[in-house]
Amino acid sequence: MKPHAGSLAEQCAALPDELRDKLFASLSAAECAALLHEWRFWARPAQLPPPGDWFYWLIVAGRGFGKTRAGVEWIRMQVEGASPLTGPPGAPARIGLVAQTANDARAVMVEGESGFLATARPGFRPVYEISRRRLVWPNGCQALLYSAEEPDQLRGPQHHLAWCDELAKWRRIEAAWQNLILGLRLGRQPRVLVTTTPRPIRLLKELMAEPGALVTQGSTRDNASHLSPHFLAEVERRYGGTRLGRQELEGEILEDIEGALWSWAMIEAARCPAVPELTRIVVAVDPPVSTGRRADTCGIVVAGRAPGGDVYVLADRSLQGASPAGWAARAIAAYREFSADRLVAEVNNGGDLVEAVIRQIAPDVSYRAVRASRGKIVRAEPVAALYEQGRVRHARPMPEMEEEMCSFTGGTSAESGSPDRLDALVWAVTDLVLAPASEPKLRPLAG
Repeated sequence: MKPHAGSLAEQCAALPDELRDKLFASLSAAECAALLHEWRFWARPAQLPPPGDWFYWLIVAGRGFGKTRAGVEWIRMQVEGASPLTGPPGAPARIGLVAQTANDARAVMVEGESGFLATARPGFRPVYEISRRRLVWPNGCQALLYSAEEPDQLRGPQHHLAWCDELAKWRRIEAAWQNLILGLRLGRQPRVLVTTTPRPIRLLKELMAEPGALVTQGSTRDNASHLSPHFLAEVERRYGGTRLGRQELEGEILEDIEGALWSWAMIEAARCPAVPELTRIVVAVDPPVSTGRRADTCGIVVAGRAPGGDVYVLADRSLQGASPAGWAARAIAAYREFSADRLVAEVNNGGDLVEAVIRQIAPDVSYRAVRASRGKIVRAEPVAALYEQGRVRHARPMPEMEEEMCSFTGGTSAESGSPDRLDALVWAVTDLVLAPASEPKLRPLAG
């Protein structure tokens, strides 16, 4: 992907010192102060709203691209009148701000480093009314915060504009999106901005193909001048050249791999808004052979079984590069957090050492060793079948594990590496389905 053009600020920084100094010396103190909050000066062209008669603007880009700041500044331009409001001249706008959860809306869109409060222009700072979940600007414009996990919140309210953040992560995406769009009916030209890291979900692909949609795509490195070089080097080392890197860094929507046991449609169908009471919870561990930066990931997956027999995958706590004591501590912490009944660990590569490391930290842990006597694909196929039957659910998005699932065709490849998270998932589901507790006990979900 070709890098996007730089901002006016970056172009000024590249000027010869003498010319740059002369340029800024020609500005008054007030003009220099105003320039600090002039988004058109600091933004890359890809972060500015496109011209034309559009209804959807989708920024589908890698992490760190600057999507949140683009969303905040687009709303701010509407509120401050830098762009025409969609209602009658001078009328206050009503804006819908929708995130995956209520906490995401507050922590990212309102109070985050690139949020409305941190980037507000002096003298025009909005008031955040926490109890009413809304922002109110001095001119009367209002932005109301919504959680996509509660789509009925959007049934009834009307808006001129909307901004949807991380749409591809929403669990109840269809209901939330439908209710939002049906309420986007105020003013002469309502519009909606979607900012998201891509995932191959049906709604996102449909929106990108809409005639009234304009799509901006970009990668993490497009915003390199505002990101830590250490961060960029690390994510490139870890994810460069992988499918997950193409999605999370390059902003590509990846389609299913031919021959993979799981498809993205199966993953999306497995998402659930709530977890029932569970009869058993296990933590499954796929220990690595070595440690250090180049070592395999230690797969650590938490899953539980409901009274009806369905399995709920609760968390992916995998980590890479840790010592045996480090990954054992991580697994035991998950065991405690979720009040698990058993810790299951594969011992093909570690034998008795795996149990010894775990017992040194937590002698009281209920432990079961499992040994792989069949190939990965043979072990994984029955678990994939349970997904096809709708008997396995995901309590939350787990992108790295889900990427391994949808990339797995039967072994280890140079691109995908060892599917350690998937291995742990397979051990967890297998233990829950094939060896359930004889006397189940109901308990609320911990953690």
